[in-house]
Amino acid sequence: MDRPNRTQVPPLRPAVRIKIISVGEPAVGKSCLIKRYCEQRFVSKYVATIGVDYGVKPIKIRGTEVRVNFWDLAGGEEYAEIRNEFYKDAQGGILVFDVNSRQSFEALGFWRKEATALGAGGAQFVLCGNKSDVGKRVVSADEGQKFAALHGLPYFETTAKDGDNVTEMFHALFARVVEKIDL
Repeated sequence: MDRPNRTQVPPLRPAVRIKIISVGEPAVGKSCLIKRYCEQRFVSKYVATIGVDYGVKPIKIRGTEVRVNFWDLAGGEEYAEIRNEFYKDAQGGILVFDVNSRQSFEALGFWRKEATALGAGGAQFVLCGNKSDVGKRVVSADEGQKFAALHGLPYFETTAKDGDNVTEMFHALFARVVEKIDL
């Protein structure tokens, strides 16, 4: 008895995953930026991240299905031991400061060093000056640009509340990551 001619089904390609981390001082809006991008919403009540928060968003990059794994790292000093376990194998990250907080801007060097020392040295980063809508600005766009240029980072000013530049920032980050991993 003849068997029917079956078409060969190609094996399923495993989903491409990229690991993205968020780093910066507490209350600069790291979680809000991720929530704005992933869920298109803003939560106005501040709730500090305890340790690490995690989320996944499927997207398409260059025609390939990609699952972006977001690791939102708490900025509080009391979470350093927990946070330090999650830098390893990060392929990209957002380095965030609040344009209304000089201290959060001045801490950027610390966050770069910590990320590099603890396993994210090869990750692609973007610099994000968040809360540009608040109006109590103490860090100029020029200062943000200079820091970014010094460290070879693209610079974005965002507002998680209104969503301004959030999608553009993440897409620029994903493009940098994809360029490095060559999808």
